Amino acid sequence: MALALAVHAADFADLARHGLFGALGFREYLRRTETRLRALRGQGVEVHLRVFEPADYEDYCEAFGLDPGSAAARVAYAADPELAGEPFVYGGEQLTELLPVLADDHRARVRISIACTVLLDAVGDGPPGHARLVAVMHHVASVHLALAEGAGPGGHLLTLRCHGPEDGEHLTAAADVRGDGGYVFAGGRDTEAFCATLAAGVALGGAGALLLHGDPAAPGGPVVRGWALAAGRLRPMTVREVVDALADDAALGVPVPPGAVPLPGFPLPEAPPSGPRPPSDAQSWPGGEPWPGGASSDRGDLGPEGGGPLVRPPG
Repeated sequence: MALALAVHAADFADLARHGLFGALGFREYLRRTETRLRALRGQGVEVHLRVFEPADYEDYCEAFGLDPGSAAARVAYAADPELAGEPFVYGGEQLTELLPVLADDHRARVRISIACTVLLDAVGDGPPGHARLVAVMHHVASVHLALAEGAGPGGHLLTLRCHGPEDGEHLTAAADVRGDGGYVFAGGRDTEAFCATLAAGVALGGAGALLLHGDPAAPGGPVVRGWALAAGRLRPMTVREVVDALADDAALGVPVPPGAVPLPGFPLPEAPPSGPRPPSDAQSWPGGEPWPGGASSDRGDLGPEGGGPLVRPPG
């Protein structure tokens, strides 16, 4: 069973204009929804939750000629497998604890979907495109590992902004990374979104900025290092460039901790040669298999910011 869930009071208010919730307020809606979810789980029914986004829902109804105030439209939206954010399986959690996790998971999945669509279009199809895709993904994996190892012990934040050479795509991502006792802990949906977004920027030959925010609790203040993405290649920023990039990130909602110390980035692995770009209109691996996490429609695009505001993921 699939259920679309309004995770923010503002979203609930926008959706309520269509008469979807009767006279319920947001708190009562959440209380009743939680009671219903636990009852269904107690009956052995697996419930897949999807974020209920007003603008996305209205676009969906318009595209398919559905009445946004009807139960049929709500059910179809919740169950549609082609939407960018994949459903989240309910495991019996309290909704007050689950809503932030659901929202973060949804945002990361949308970023992955958008970035994969851009990436596949950039590399093209056929054997040349496949080879280019493999090279880009290997490069991004080595860059992420170098960033995680170079960050040192403690908790750190990676932020990324990039766009295509003609400003056609604007993508953003953020992910936590932690080092402890020589081991690097980096995973989760946000890390997937970060790597997919970086791969798209590299494959596009795009420009942008990558910042590594050091542990806020580090002695002497948190260090922030930066790299500029230019023509799909990363180079260490100067201190002045790091300061400018921090100001840009702050405008996007990333808090800059007091006492942040801007420093140049350290060397990162070289990008693979770009090579010729073959034409492409496919969103799949050679042979027809779909790209994991890729989008089969454009309804997951959140607009020019490429996935919503950059914020530090919880935890």
